[in-house]
Amino acid sequence: MKFTVARETLLRPLSILAGVVARRHTLPILSHVKLEASEQGLTLTGSDLEVELIWHVGLEAVVEPGSITVPAKKLSDICKSLAEGSIIDFELQEQRAVVKSGRSRFVLTTLPSSEFPGIQLSQVVQEVSIPQRQLLNLIHRNEFAMAKQDVRYYLNGMFFELQQGRLRSVATDGHRLSLANSSVEAGSEEAINMIVPAKAVHELAKLLDNVEEPVSLIFGEQHFQVNTGHSTFVSKQIEGRYPDYERVIPRQGDKLVLADRLELRQMLSRISILANEKFQGVRVNLSSGILSVTANNPEQEQAEESMEVDYQGDNLEIGFNVGYLIDVMDNIGEEVEQVQLSLSDPASSVLIQAAGGGEALYVVMPMRL
Repeated sequence: MKFTVARETLLRPLSILAGVVARRHTLPILSHVKLEASEQGLTLTGSDLEVELIWHVGLEAVVEPGSITVPAKKLSDICKSLAEGSIIDFELQEQRAVVKSGRSRFVLTTLPSSEFPGIQLSQVVQEVSIPQRQLLNLIHRNEFAMAKQDVRYYLNGMFFELQQGRLRSVATDGHRLSLANSSVEAGSEEAINMIVPAKAVHELAKLLDNVEEPVSLIFGEQHFQVNTGHSTFVSKQIEGRYPDYERVIPRQGDKLVLADRLELRQMLSRISILANEKFQGVRVNLSSGILSVTANNPEQEQAEESMEVDYQGDNLEIGFNVGYLIDVMDNIGEEVEQVQLSLSDPASSVLIQAAGGGEALYVVMPMRL
């Protein structure tokens, strides 16, 4: 096996593949990336048995086709360390990978590619085409709200739902919920849904670009797949029943607040400095035309600030985790200038969305202070 490749050709694929491969695993080969060189180019594959990424790149020259696996992170770090515009010569010598560029020479251990495990693809249920930008938006709008190592394992991922003309993504950790919609050209009348693990969601976001170029999105019976022009991304799904998210969206809020998103975000950020580090609780007070926020902490310190808003309802005092509110302001979209907060009473959740509606909405539960 022997080929020549440009450093820049390998840089991004190896960087993303290094995130996909397993860092700690009983199978040493899962920390490796599989390389397959042929006249058609180089195919790189990384997997942790739950997520798999296959990436195709072009080569400068193929002297001898073949396949082998090498440590993913080490090969990625080698490429990063080389100078811009470097040309890399890769050769297999006595079951060792020799990587040369200029005056640098690296020898890496290898494992046979025949031992590299792959994810078995299940029956395809539905396939749709969607611009990369739209799929990336569905992920970025919700990524922050996924649970982390929750015992309710079905919350440790993002829920994707495909219905006629609409692809929806939902994430919740039980304290907050985010939802985003995107229109698609196809989709079955009957809703098809799947829970994609958090790791897969994060790695998929790195793979996608903010461009109009479409990708193929595949819902399988047991797997979720995204095909781009140069890569195939596969993830197993999380088995389980996702909560009925529609039931927790408060649609009856009669107290409507319109506020400037950036001004509100900056105010919340300042107030959070003196919020309780563990609970992050702040008190939000609403009165005619004014929204004020107060924070206290165990050291008896206090922060208070108010801003003008469009609000004409009754006075209301309600507690929230300030970090959750800041996350909403950061992820609702940079193009959103004004946000609308819908509330009803101190014991009910707040519904936040762009003023005038939009493709995303957020629910944050109140806190007792």
